[in-house]
Amino acid sequence: MTREELLARVTVDPKVCTGKPCIRGTRIYISIILDGLAEGLTPEEIIDHYPSLTIDDIRAAVAYAAELTRENVWKISA
Repeated sequence: MTREELLARVTVDPKVCTGKPCIRGTRIYISIILDGLAEGLTPEEIIDHYPSLTIDDIRAAVAYAAELTRENVWKISA
């Protein structure tokens, strides 16, 4: 699956999840997926918690986050 195809799985719509990025058709926030990965969950464990997700949805969340880092400069304070 191409990067564009992965990013197409993500929606940002003010009428859905108050405009927070989520996986299209699921109302599962991208941040929930990324938080799970950051906590050390495997993609399979995240899918166990959210059975409507697929491996490609997990990859889409990571691709979306990567896209954001290309567009923004983040400063993380200690």
